[in-house]
Amino acid sequence: MATVLYPGSFDPIHLGHLDVVEQAVELFGHVTVTVMHNHDKTGGLFKIEQRMELVRESAAEAGIAEQVAVSARAGLAIDAARDVAAAFIVKGLRTAADFEIEQQMALTNHSVTGVRTVYLPCRADLGYISSRFVREIARYGGSVTHMVPQCVDRALREQFHDTERSDPTP
Repeated sequence: MATVLYPGSFDPIHLGHLDVVEQAVELFGHVTVTVMHNHDKTGGLFKIEQRMELVRESAAEAGIAEQVAVSARAGLAIDAARDVAAAFIVKGLRTAADFEIEQQMALTNHSVTGVRTVYLPCRADLGYISSRFVREIARYGGSVTHMVPQCVDRALREQFHDTERSDPTP
């Protein structure tokens, strides 16, 4: 079976991401999940190492740890794909808007390297989840247990345990 690369920021990984990882494992046998980062940008909720660990723990919770490698990379996803000898880049799709953005990226990547992109739609019941909304809900004390693996839920609660969870405006 082929190794494929699933790149993303995964800040944090959520059940939609994990569904795409599980599908990729089923189809290809092995997936390298690569936490992409930009050294010029500061921020992000979790540090790169924490994101990588949450991906590993999420794969273990899903029972697919043996089929999932985790790495981190700055720069281009196509360089990360080359580094792990990936046969394909895997991208998850939630909406038609996702397709338009990913299609342009996939065509560009293929023109530069010959590496093809495979799109995997996440399950319909998970298509609404985004890391941005997960972070926002968790920051204000809302429950995200139905959107993230258990290890991510714990990490979010730890991250925000001492922060203000309600809107301070009157």
